[in-house]
Amino acid sequence: MKRHLNLLREFSVPLLAGVAVAVAWANLSPTGYERFNHAPLVGGLSFHFIANELFMVLFFGIAAVEITQSCLPGGDLHPLSRAVNPLLGTIGGVIGPITVYLLLNRCIGSPALHHGWGIPTATDIALAWLAARLVFGAKHPAVSYLLLLAVADDAIGLAIIAIFYPDPLHPVAPVWLLLTAAGMVSAYLMRRLHLHSYWPYLLLGGSLSWFGLHNAHLHPALALVFIIPFLPHAQREHKRLFEEDRHDRTPLARFEQEWKVVVDFGLFLFSLANAGVAFSSIGTVTVLVLVALIVGKACGIYTLGWFATRFGFPLPHGMGRRDLLTAGVIAGTGFTVALFVAGEAFTDPFVQGAAKMGAMLSLVAALLGLVAGRLVGVTKKQQ
Repeated sequence: MKRHLNLLREFSVPLLAGVAVAVAWANLSPTGYERFNHAPLVGGLSFHFIANELFMVLFFGIAAVEITQSCLPGGDLHPLSRAVNPLLGTIGGVIGPITVYLLLNRCIGSPALHHGWGIPTATDIALAWLAARLVFGAKHPAVSYLLLLAVADDAIGLAIIAIFYPDPLHPVAPVWLLLTAAGMVSAYLMRRLHLHSYWPYLLLGGSLSWFGLHNAHLHPALALVFIIPFLPHAQREHKRLFEEDRHDRTPLARFEQEWKVVVDFGLFLFSLANAGVAFSSIGTVTVLVLVALIVGKACGIYTLGWFATRFGFPLPHGMGRRDLLTAGVIAGTGFTVALFVAGEAFTDPFVQGAAKMGAMLSLVAALLGLVAGRLVGVTKKQQ
């Protein structure tokens, strides 16, 4: 049974199943889908709110664990010189899609679509990881490189929501961020007191952080990102990104071990809440988002990754330029956070739906990555 569950997680079946159900439901019964998604469900909260504002806290919490562990000695981002290339690749993976989107919009779009430039900045972590393992093999350094890009540019995507897509009816109220700061201080003090259960950090620090962001009218899904780095952790990292080290029983590692399966299967809820797009929603912005993701990501990541090597910041050992290009193509799989941003970028239902369709169609980037890997001669590394 456990083996079957692991296969479902490994191949992102819950996420894809949620997409299939949402798309079918939205096209067969759009009114029913809208009612289910936005009507009060539990304690006056809608399913959409529960999936996006509560469940995604755990999603980005797990991502924060991976970044924290990567910065430890032995991790993929330690020492700092090793982090320069993937971080520059991340910047390229954000600037490239924005540039392509804006240029393409000037050619075939309209000023009304300008606001969607932030949508193609994100990479879907789960689907990129799946495609990367199929192309490169489980042990190839390009897999970790791509995952670092995905985690970092997803965080950038949420920052873009907070800064550039505020709710006009609820302007940002920075004073409430003092609650988030209080959450960080409480987590720091708990660590100084040597609390070795992650629960107090989540319940006290996480709650303060969530309410601070929520009341500041910033996206509360980032709440645990500010708390996770304070959890007690190992002195040295012994695993690669998103692998498990059962010998590490520190609070940071146990949080990931005990909640990652919940997040993997919970992605069904997120895709069910966000992927319900009618087929008739395809429009100009669909093309803008899709091309920006596929072309902009590949060009941006490859250009700045190559640029970094020319200035003495090499790619990870065992990773070459053909691997970098292929990783850039795979990174065009936008989906999760791209859907998130699309929901904030546009208020018009048709335009929003068309933008979401572009994010969903970017799943083709994973297939293009498989083709690119074969064309450039990527060598798999399973051991």
